[in-house]
Amino acid sequence: MLESGTTQQPPQFSTLETSTPGSAFCKACRQAVTRSFYRYGNEILCGRCADRVKREVPQDSHASFVRAMLGGLVGFAIGLALYAGFVIATGISIGYIALAVGFIVGKAMMIGSGGVGGRRYQIAALLFTYAAVSMASIPITIHYMRNRAPHPVAQQQAPTQQDSVAGTSQSAPPAANAGSRPVRKMSFGKAVGVLALIGLASPFLELSSGFSGFIGLIILFVGLQFAWKMTAGRGNAKLDGPFQLATPA
Repeated sequence: MLESGTTQQPPQFSTLETSTPGSAFCKACRQAVTRSFYRYGNEILCGRCADRVKREVPQDSHASFVRAMLGGLVGFAIGLALYAGFVIATGISIGYIALAVGFIVGKAMMIGSGGVGGRRYQIAALLFTYAAVSMASIPITIHYMRNRAPHPVAQQQAPTQQDSVAGTSQSAPPAANAGSRPVRKMSFGKAVGVLALIGLASPFLELSSGFSGFIGLIILFVGLQFAWKMTAGRGNAKLDGPFQLATPA
């Protein structure tokens, strides 16, 4: 209970209260903070170190995010080509390449942003990494389908002499064929959309193969973690201040 005549003071979030003068120290230079201080995340900085942070630490901006997205697109293309190229060249499907794809995407985004990271960078890195690994199944599937399909006949064989004697009336198409409906071909845009959807769902479709599909999905998750951690940067840390240093009596 409070004694009569005393009042409880509300907490001051804009001041740093210390029991003894000069007991607060800058996290960077280890010098005592005497009058004002800054907060960089959970760290206390003096005015001189705060000015250095403003100059040296890259700050998040729209331009840095656009550059990171361009770097992510480059990493997506490299990762997709690496994953699909390895499977096509060796005939071996190894999910561990997803780890390399996550590293490539994260590194490319950090190069593009100049070291700036944050939550939106991490989400973009996840999308680029997942898209590169999953859609690599499209060129792999096309490669195997082309190799297994029979080669079309280049030229039509010339009619034999017996066929020519039989008469030219056979050249007319039968009445049944005349009434048949033409087969509709799928448009290019629709074909690309269907392939993209199948590619994005391919990591989960591989679960039908049993244990190997489950292991591949776990490795993909680890690759996503690589990209997530690499693009964290220091974008979440914000420099606030100046605040006044208060020393209670």
